[in-house]
Amino acid sequence: MIGSINLRQAGFISDAYDASTVDSIEDYPNDSESSFGFPPGSYPDSSIITLHKLLKRLSGIDVPEKERLDAYLRHVTRRNRRPRTLYSLYTSIVFFLGLIKDNGKTRLEDVTKGDVEAFIEREQDRGIKITTIRTRLANIMSFLRYWMEEGIVSPEVFFRRIRLQMPERLPRAMEPDDVQKLLSVIDHTRDRAMILVLLRTGMRIGELLGTKMSEIHLKERRIEIYEGEKNRLGRVVYLSEDAICALESWFHERIKWQEYVFYGQGRRSKPMCYSTARTRVMLYVQKAGLLNKGYTVHTLRHTFATELLNAGMRLECLQVLLGHQGIEETRRYARLTDKTREEDYFTAMSKIERGDNRNDDRQPHELATILEATELLAQHG
Repeated sequence: MIGSINLRQAGFISDAYDASTVDSIEDYPNDSESSFGFPPGSYPDSSIITLHKLLKRLSGIDVPEKERLDAYLRHVTRRNRRPRTLYSLYTSIVFFLGLIKDNGKTRLEDVTKGDVEAFIEREQDRGIKITTIRTRLANIMSFLRYWMEEGIVSPEVFFRRIRLQMPERLPRAMEPDDVQKLLSVIDHTRDRAMILVLLRTGMRIGELLGTKMSEIHLKERRIEIYEGEKNRLGRVVYLSEDAICALESWFHERIKWQEYVFYGQGRRSKPMCYSTARTRVMLYVQKAGLLNKGYTVHTLRHTFATELLNAGMRLECLQVLLGHQGIEETRRYARLTDKTREEDYFTAMSKIERGDNRNDDRQPHELATILEATELLAQHG
């Protein structure tokens, strides 16, 4: 129980639900969408169906301002947001409305910046991950901003933006030897095709599972992604020779009438669910003896990006292949693959170890310091 809200009644089982819309370090955290009864990344419903489910769920819980949450969810659905986004918004806002109820407030007109800060502090006290708190904060502020524009919420709530310090973790990529170990233990035609395509294209697992046969063009060595999993940006990715060979082998075995490249069981044409795909990948990670290294399905995407940068691909090209909206998302990989910085370090360290750090090596730096000091003195008389 949080306050007076029964989380099971509201549809919340996991305390750490996170449906971030950015390309996070791990696409699907271990504690994410399964709290709603769907495997991560496999929402089968349209936004309209999802909306009706959430409104029915909302009618059965006791929080203030249910009518305004109802109106906001309808507004967001009209803007064609994904089902996972609707679930994320619903989760965050219901938690927040439960908090203000506990504080004795029943109207959005009475919400203050202090209520938002109290929500953050409570989530921190509960040990919720900072990435999840950030997502919930963004959802709550979006909800409050909508009602501020309607003249309901005070603009004071938005005075001085609340910033959360986020850890900037490095992407986890596989070592080259580990990649070979993984590929050497895959003995299933379909699984080999699936893993090689992920490894050679950098596609997100949800994008690959949603790929239809009509979107793969082996002669042109490309896959057309009409709508990206995270940001809904379409793009084209390209197929290597080994990925094409693996796909051709799979195409000879697969059921011809199935619409999706990697399909689920049953007579209906539907994609393989995320949990099945993840289980298959992790099976081979275990067989290769790599389970203790923390590799996940999303590690294949990180490995793709790291290997291309090591091979000399420009960041701008990699950004498009990965489907990143901003170059900063892609730049994270450069911290793993900056060979110039690595070479500079070992060159300098070898001189230190040899005791060959003579004064003449430092003269250019000392001269630059003198010139800079002279220029500053001149500026200030």
